[in-house]
Amino acid sequence: MSDAPALVLASKSFGRRAMLENAGVPFVADAAQVDEAAVKDALKAENATAEQAAETLAELKAKRVAPRHSGALVVGADSILDLDGEWFDKPEDIAGARDHLMRLRGRRHRIVSAAVLVRDDARLWHQTDAATLEMRAFSEAFVDDYLARVGERATQSVGAYQIEGPGVQLFSRIQGDPFTIIGMPLLPLLEILRQHAVIVP
Repeated sequence: MSDAPALVLASKSFGRRAMLENAGVPFVADAAQVDEAAVKDALKAENATAEQAAETLAELKAKRVAPRHSGALVVGADSILDLDGEWFDKPEDIAGARDHLMRLRGRRHRIVSAAVLVRDDARLWHQTDAATLEMRAFSEAFVDDYLARVGERATQSVGAYQIEGPGVQLFSRIQGDPFTIIGMPLLPLLEILRQHAVIVP
């Protein structure tokens, strides 16, 4: 137990790592290997909501990593972009990112993010939150300029954008917690980490 890290983040997401680093939370990152597409397909077949799917994936990631860190707190997280019932995956390349953005242009979608905290086999806590975003009717020239500026970063999120950077220019309206959009309900997570003395209460 004494050798266990204070917190393990079961994610390779740059946005989630940056959130914890910027908040001053001590952690180590150990990404879970999960076939997210297969899990989503199974949950879709069961008529699961985006909230249920995000929570299921977050817990699966945490429990996949927990055996490698006996006694440690492990947080798994997942985000789903829901466009009128269609769930988006991260684009595979810049062309896929452009296709995502053109399909989202001028429309409203939701980002659902979940975080689940586990220790060994026990699930200790979870939180799921959603935000609504409306993209403006931007020009194709803007999309091409945007993608040229952000490059491969466009492939690191399900919507091909990061609102903490130039991606904020894609939107006409955003309702919800920015941390949820970036990938994790951070403020509730910080509260539970204070209760577990990972950070000073």
